[in-house]
Amino acid sequence: MRAIWKGFISFGLVTIPVGVGIAQDRSRDVTFRTLSRATLRPVRQKRWDVDRDVEVGPDEVVRGWEVAKGRYVPVEDEELERFAAPREKTIEVLQFVRAEEVDPVYYERAYWVEPQERAERPYALFVAALRRTGRAAIGRFVLATKEHLVLLRPFDGALALETLFYPEDIRMGDLHAIVERLGGVEVRDEELELAVQLVEGLTRPFEPERYPNETRRALLQFLEAKAAGRELVEGPEEEAPVAPVVDLMAALKASLAASGKGTAVPAKGRASGKGRRGVKHQLSIDEARLRGVPGGKPHEAERAAEEAEAGAPAAPPRKRSRKAS
Repeated sequence: MRAIWKGFISFGLVTIPVGVGIAQDRSRDVTFRTLSRATLRPVRQKRWDVDRDVEVGPDEVVRGWEVAKGRYVPVEDEELERFAAPREKTIEVLQFVRAEEVDPVYYERAYWVEPQERAERPYALFVAALRRTGRAAIGRFVLATKEHLVLLRPFDGALALETLFYPEDIRMGDLHAIVERLGGVEVRDEELELAVQLVEGLTRPFEPERYPNETRRALLQFLEAKAAGRELVEGPEEEAPVAPVVDLMAALKASLAASGKGTAVPAKGRASGKGRRGVKHQLSIDEARLRGVPGGKPHEAERAAEEAEAGAPAAPPRKRSRKAS
């Protein structure tokens, strides 16, 4: 790992020499330069004084803080230096918390923390103690004269450092407005039971390699083909999706049947003399897709749910017309 910071983790009388390196690779994103359409050469941006209509050099600019619309207070670099955090070499642990108490909405950026030479044993002990107790450490950390609130947590046998947003950086007002809107919404027990069955049936271990960035891969293939002068063939034009108005119970039943997990819960008010019918035929995922169940039209989702309970055979797949490429 290429360490961008070296120092110590300090808690109590314990110090652990560590290095910190970037965990997330942002350089893989596809980037573009702004070119002149006439020459296909990069365009440079100039500092421009709009009032005097002239270009200004680097020595002619100053930072400004906007106090009111169009009114600024100039601030010199020397004046800002007094507010720069000292370049400390210690990640000071302030307290320990249960890891689940810190919601990921506070996570800003992740870093790996590795032990320096001959510090493997205390490092491993610290990781083991956090894992055994289910705790994470809240601390302060200075990187490039900027002080960060951080969370140290065990990650797959090592330590991850998360820089955290401060409370004033989180838009809690928007959250409260959403919660207020949901205050009067009623969730029926039958719907909740079906939704829980569906969630549990689709639960599996998280494997990030199953979800590559398909958009980036397709964009790179397009750019490489264009750079090589190959003819670019456009796929069939897709219609813009329209959000359907779906019967919630029918959609839940059809989704549960399509997942192949569990059985549908009888609707409230069904005659008790008939008893509870088991699902004789469950839709496979492919059958459900052919019928348009996932987010499909309301009557299709309802029909799929009824057929799933009644044991009706799957409908033949529809033929889709393709546009000539």
